[in-house]
Amino acid sequence: MSMNINGTNYTTFEDLWNQADSLTDAEKEEIKLKISLIGKLIEAREKKGLSQAKLAELAGVKQPAIARLETMKTMPQINTLFKLLKPLGYTLAIVPVEDQPESNLNQ
Repeated sequence: MSMNINGTNYTTFEDLWNQADSLTDAEKEEIKLKISLIGKLIEAREKKGLSQAKLAELAGVKQPAIARLETMKTMPQINTLFKLLKPLGYTLAIVPVEDQPESNLNQ
């Protein structure tokens, strides 16, 4: 993963999170969302026993696009996200935020 925030390039997640004091709350939430989304996609694909190539075939996208998503080099457009979720047996939903304990990322 490589991410540029406020002119600083971060090459690893640890580099980025160690500088969390310099991140705005919005930037932290965006990072958490990306990690959660991509993690769930990978988890769902692996649980179904699908390779990236097979998921690409089922979703009608190219395998390199899935590889870029899974390495967080890009984020899916909403229509691509729906294409990927359908063969995995998932959909996208907006749900209310619940009071949850702080994750390990905030430590």
